[in-house]
Parts: sequence; C-alpha cells; structure tokens
Amino acid sequence: MHFAERFTMPDRRDVLLGSAALALGGLSGCSSTVGGAYDTTMSRLRAPLGPTPDLPDFVRYATLAPNGHNTQPWRFAATRAGVDILPDLSRRTPVVDPDDHHLFVSLGCAAENLAIAASASGRPASIGFDPSGNGRIAIGLASGQSRDLALCRAIPARQSTRSPYDRRAIPVEDLRSLERAAAVPGVSVLLITDPPGRERVLETVLHANDLQMGDPAFMAELMLWLRFNEAAALRTGDGLYSACSGSRTSPTWLGKRMFPLFFTKASETERYTEQLRSSSGIAVFIGDRADRDHWVRVGRSFERFALQATVLGLRHAHVNQPIEVPAVRSAFAKSLGLGDGRPDLVIRFGAAPALPMAMRRAPKIT
Repeated sequence: MHFAERFTMPDRRDVLLGSAALALGGLSGCSSTVGGAYDTTMSRLRAPLGPTPDLPDFVRYATLAPNGHNTQPWRFAATRAGVDILPDLSRRTPVVDPDDHHLFVSLGCAAENLAIAASASGRPASIGFDPSGNGRIAIGLASGQSRDLALCRAIPARQSTRSPYDRRAIPVEDLRSLERAAAVPGVSVLLITDPPGRERVLETVLHANDLQMGDPAFMAELMLWLRFNEAAALRTGDGLYSACSGSRTSPTWLGKRMFPLFFTKASETERYTEQLRSSSGIAVFIGDRADRDHWVRVGRSFERFALQATVLGLRHAHVNQPIEVPAVRSAFAKSLGLGDGRPDLVIRFGAAPALPMAMRRAPKIT
C-alpha cells in the first residue's frame, strides 16, 4: 500500500542504511525525501478532474485505489455501456494472497473510485459483478445529477499512511459518518475504539506478523515488490517505495543487502505496537460470504470508508496480518464474535500529517 514520511528523527532503519552508505564510500544516493521527477509524475497522476472529464479521467482515478503491495492488479476495457474492470492475474501475490482475496478487494476499491468519479461528473454509475466472467466488474455509465462530490475530491488525497497517529479520540458523529459512508449491501463494519479491544487486536497482529516473517516464501515475495529508490519507483510505477514510509532511500543493491538487518521481528513488533496504540480505532470489514463477489463489495465498502476518513482529515492503514495467516484468522474471527465468518480487512485509523504518495502505472484502456 501507500507509505510515507514518518519521523523527524532517524530510526534504526535510517541509521543502518546511513552507516552502510558511509562504510561503502559515502554514497550520495541515500535520502529520506522524494525528488522533482517523482513529484512531477505524482502531480500529473493525482491532478483534479477537469471541467469535462471522460472515461480516461475516471480510469485514472480508479488506479489511485489502495491495493496489496501496490501491485495494481487490474485491467480496464471500454464497453458500449461504460467500462469493465478485469483482474490482472500476472500481478498476483500468491504467498500472502493465495486465494486472490486481496486482489479482488483491490478491484472493488478501484471500481468504487471509478464510480464515484463518474457520478460526481454527472455520469451516475452502476457496478455489477459477473461471477462467470473471470471476475469481471461491469460499470455502466448514464447521465444525471452529480453526487458524491466530497468523496470524489478526496480520491487524489487519500493514502494508506503507515505512521504513528496522534491518539486523539474521534467524535461519535464522525464515527457514525464513517459507518454510513461504508454502507454497501453484503458487508458489515465493526469499529473497535476501546483500548482493551485495540490491545486484543494488537496481540493478534503481532502473533500473525511473527509467523509471516518466519516464512521465507513470504519474505521473498515481499522483496520482489520493494522499491529502494526513486529511479526504481519511477521505472516500475508500482511496489513499495521506501521514501513513502519515511525510510531512507538507497541503491537497490544496498537496500536488498540491508533489508534483512532492519526488517526483523523485534523492529516490527516495536513499530506495530506504536502504530496501533497511537491509533484512534480499528475497523474490521466482514463480507456476508467468502466469495469474489463479496470481496469486491468489501473493497467498495472500505474505499468509501477511507475516502470519508480523508474528508474528515483522518488517515488509515492496513494491519491485515490476522486475516492473512489462516490459523490466526479463525481464532481472530471467534474473538470478534464472528463464529465461522471470515474477517476481510483490518484497518487502523486516526489523525496524522500527510505523507508522500505511492506511485502508479500509467492507466491503459483496451
């Protein structure tokens, strides 16, 4: 997802990378900021809609949706009625997401963005899932009154902010507005704002995270999507760019060597503990059924929640470890009172400064 600047003081990752750079000859490529080329590209990708937007503009807004490891697993095909969104299975992450759950949640996020952008431009959109069409999401565009204007304006500003938040309590009316925004048939949202409840989630997150980090296949897959410098992020247009999490950038070869030294169970336990305890609340999204249709619906619900949070000046980030490890997921579901139900997303939220945005590939329509 989207990462960004976090601290004004260097953390252990910065110290390790900076020390390595000095030891290897004072490499000038190590930095914690993004450069002009990155900013220019980002400004173009996240530009507001013009006065007469059309399908390419709506698709551009669709690609700004959150998605696992920033793989952007979607394809777009124009139709007589509007546009289809199709899964790009070449961009799967089979270790962390073996049943393509996250992939179809990501497609739902993209579909909701596209529908909101179109509806705000006087092109009311309908969203349908075709279970026989290899996961095809059909979006029909009509003509009518503009709606969802505030959510549309939030699309280019929304980001998954992986930083500590400011611990403030969220007013009850704001919590209710988040629930209203996330209302999508077939999806329910559980908000956890009490400290004991958040501590229980934290305990589960840390346990699942330890299991993931002990899996060599998980670590190898994660490494494939890491982008350690601006040039790599610009070249691929995808992946997890280190500057977007506040970490130092470095040459790719150095980043790959140093990554195992700073990405440890101890460092991640410390990081997630600080992040979850500083959050105002946790939102758990649950589909009525565990199938692709409902995973798309979960993505739509979550994206509306995330956009409304952005309208309210709140940030969010995924802490999905409890649903990514099957053995932990079943126990997590029971702790939430879901029985045999499947929790689909775990999202922390709260207030924090804006951070650099994650890159996107140039959208294409066939």
